[in-house]
Amino acid sequence: MSKTFRRGLVVGKFSPLHLGHERLIDEALAHCEQLYLLCYSLPELPGCDAQRRARWLQARFPDVPALVITQSSIETCRGEGRVLPDLPHNDAPEVEQRQFVAELCQSVLGTTVDAVFTSESYGDGFAAHLAACFGHPVQHVCVDQARTAVPISGNRLREDPHGLKAFLAPPVYADFVERIVLLGGESTGKSSLAEALAGALGSVHVAEYGRECWEARSGALEYDDLLHIGRTQVARENAAAERANRYLVCDTSPLTTLFYSDAMFGCAEPELQRLAERPYQHIFLCADDFPFVQDGTRQDETFRRRQQAWYRDELQARGWAYHELRGSLAERVARALEILQRPCPQA
Repeated sequence: MSKTFRRGLVVGKFSPLHLGHERLIDEALAHCEQLYLLCYSLPELPGCDAQRRARWLQARFPDVPALVITQSSIETCRGEGRVLPDLPHNDAPEVEQRQFVAELCQSVLGTTVDAVFTSESYGDGFAAHLAACFGHPVQHVCVDQARTAVPISGNRLREDPHGLKAFLAPPVYADFVERIVLLGGESTGKSSLAEALAGALGSVHVAEYGRECWEARSGALEYDDLLHIGRTQVARENAAAERANRYLVCDTSPLTTLFYSDAMFGCAEPELQRLAERPYQHIFLCADDFPFVQDGTRQDETFRRRQQAWYRDELQARGWAYHELRGSLAERVARALEILQRPCPQA
């Protein structure tokens, strides 16, 4: 069955991409043989940088061509000989925004469109401007302008992404989750703290995959296993973030895997070194202030002290702020909760 339009267009900041946007895009897909998504924002809005917006669109609409435009990408296009105006400011006049989109379609997408889909009152004027630039009719299709089907806006979501998480698809909400990483040598209480802290926060935690591998192979890890462990730890974190509630508690990170690679083999894969640089909003170092407990899989007290010193040196060298947690499990949870109440910039 043929669709109403050959080529359609949806333009937005998608900051963040929410279910109202998704409804608009789904409606456009139902009526267009080919749909294009254009996204730009100057300035970029909190928590919604270009890389995230591109990732959200790819995750939710993998088969739809999507361009997330920045001034840097415009400069790249100019280097390829394409003529494009500068990225317009969010507050720029409507005519400037419309002209920018028209030139982007022709110079970057290499096409024109028959329809533009919006949920805004400016849609008719937008379509008329595109029609004048393209030399053929462009129809405006308005979808839920009153926001009755999905009563949400980007402004409200940026102000309270956690309270309004129901309006965000899980892969989008995951980027607003504050990630907490617990570091520390063997037998410093990380696993118990991860579970207890996640429970106190009403969220979820990610267990240490490296320990699973170590136990499954009776400690006989090979060099290539370390990169696999680092990759899997990250993959599990990303999956768990979609199920989290504001916070995600991570029992270790690829930084721990980097330590073991260096300790066991004297080197580490470049990819593992890069994974070890992944950021966390909150870093807690579990102190070695209670007797070492040998459970049959750990090394010894000397190794624990060596590992603790390595963490401190690495965190200082990388310039990463951290808090040390001491005392009983209850004391550590209480201290972590107190620290988490402090304002933390969104990554």
